[in-house]
Amino acid sequence: MQTTKTATDLTEGEISRIIEMAWEDRTPFEAIEAQFQVPEDNVIKIMRGNITARSFKRWRERVTGRKTKHNALRDKSVLRHQSSTHNKANR
Repeated sequence: MQTTKTATDLTEGEISRIIEMAWEDRTPFEAIEAQFQVPEDNVIKIMRGNITARSFKRWRERVTGRKTKHNALRDKSVLRHQSSTHNKANR
């Protein structure tokens, strides 16, 4: 069984990547949890503690209830959380 992680269990690089993934509109919280074992409530705490209050407020307004941030709300035809054009230079 995987244990849930908090910000104190993560490296600076992992926190940076979690913030980047959380900021992306199409990356669901479930993808962050699968990769880092950090559930949505801890992602919110990480975001609150590592970005400005204004940026946090703007981010929360944008992601609250957003279909692309929650697998349960997503269209069932969307199987990937990565954009088809992401990192296209390396393909």
